[in-house]
Amino acid sequence: MALPDRPNVLFITADQWRGECLGSLGHMVSTPTLDRLAAEGVLFRRHYASAAPCGPSRACLHTGMYLMNHRSGTNGTPLDARFTNVAKEVRKLGYAPTLFGYTDTAADPRGRPADDPALATYEGVLPGFDIGCRLPEEPTAWLKWLRAKGYEVPPDLEIYHPVDNYPGAEGKGPSYPPPVFPAEDSITAFLTGEVLAHLESEGERPWFVHLSWFCPHPPWVASEPYNTMFDADAVPGFIRREARVEEATQHPWLAYQMGRAGYRAPESDTVMRQFKATYYGLMREVDDQLARIVAWLKEKGQYERTLIVFTSDHGEQMGDHWLLGKSGYFDQSFHIPLIIRDPRRNADGTRGRVVEHFTESVDVTPTILDWLGLDVPVQCDGTSLMPFVLGQKIEGWRDAVHWEYDFRDIRGAGPESELGLTIEGSNLAVIADEEVKYVHFAGLDALLFDRQADPGEFANLAAKPDKAALLARYAQKMLSWRMRHMERSLSHWHLGEGGPVFRR
Repeated sequence: MALPDRPNVLFITADQWRGECLGSLGHMVSTPTLDRLAAEGVLFRRHYASAAPCGPSRACLHTGMYLMNHRSGTNGTPLDARFTNVAKEVRKLGYAPTLFGYTDTAADPRGRPADDPALATYEGVLPGFDIGCRLPEEPTAWLKWLRAKGYEVPPDLEIYHPVDNYPGAEGKGPSYPPPVFPAEDSITAFLTGEVLAHLESEGERPWFVHLSWFCPHPPWVASEPYNTMFDADAVPGFIRREARVEEATQHPWLAYQMGRAGYRAPESDTVMRQFKATYYGLMREVDDQLARIVAWLKEKGQYERTLIVFTSDHGEQMGDHWLLGKSGYFDQSFHIPLIIRDPRRNADGTRGRVVEHFTESVDVTPTILDWLGLDVPVQCDGTSLMPFVLGQKIEGWRDAVHWEYDFRDIRGAGPESELGLTIEGSNLAVIADEEVKYVHFAGLDALLFDRQADPGEFANLAAKPDKAALLARYAQKMLSWRMRHMERSLSHWHLGEGGPVFRR
């Protein structure tokens, strides 16, 4: 596979970005930079996160493994150090992969002293990455930069609090007024500047940059003009039952989640609509900051030798099914964007293509490694998407999408006390195709939805006698999927006469 001379890789995640929120897909969010990348590359319309929330999802993204294999199931569950990842692999080619933002990697505690600071946070850096600028939940580097510019930075991230007495804010909720800092001083603009400074310092050396933007993650507070860019009265409505209590009857897990702080959507339709409008504004801000990077690449003559991958870690419920955040089994938490712009000339014939096949975040690392000419590690559950990028025919591609959600609570034991579950029973897995979504809970009843007749997923068919055969068929599909993808670090080896043999 011929690569351009001295190729670069720009691997971008924007946190909590729902998959339909692209201008090129007809959404009201205007994303001109991403739309141009899609027109010059390939857009994967049915791309899904393999897990949620941030830590588990990024573990899938960076290792190419399903949660059931890497087992870093929650924010704070350690990622086993024996697994390789995209950063470690690209180092084999001499790259110094550099992180700007965060990977939310909980360190493997084995062999570390109990007082190691790395064991007091889930926001560690994925092994293999150099740190260009680390921005965890407490974004010290950005706050230091703001102080140097003369801002009074209060404690506890109060820097995000909206300004008082903002004109026209009355009745629009807390997400309408902007913060005290202008857009050019936002966390998104700051991190973009750090990336550009790094690229300038690299000169002509090939580089690999992983840019992990915080936005459009909460808090949903946007600087001018992004706070008023989208009309709250014009945003799409919410996919939910009319009454919260009615929604909660669908399943015990849903009732439990709807009662948890941070996951319960506000009752006020006005507040929720403004949340959504500001969420869209933060997306447009990311798009505008991406435009700065693209302009730099073109100015420096590096655009045509840089692979650009844009995606997210997971989606956002944004009031749908009366939920906030990312969790569970609804598409809103897992459907995410994926755009790949391959600069090679032999990709020209597929520019602007929209892929309708199901793809998953575990496919991204194999794709990047394949593009660089590296072998894809046998640990990877995902498959390279380069044949789609090059317009090649693919036989036997998956006919369904899969994701997992582990809701165990090691410190608080919520599922055990509220749902009567064990730690190992506090998880679910989803398989969804064109027709059906099947949700398997380890310790609770299953769910079954008709995706054609009931796209909002309100009617659970699992207990219907006439659906018993369908339920059994999808349970079998789930079991077969898990059996095909069981952890296989050594299962492709055989020891015997003549020595060890390895076969893919």
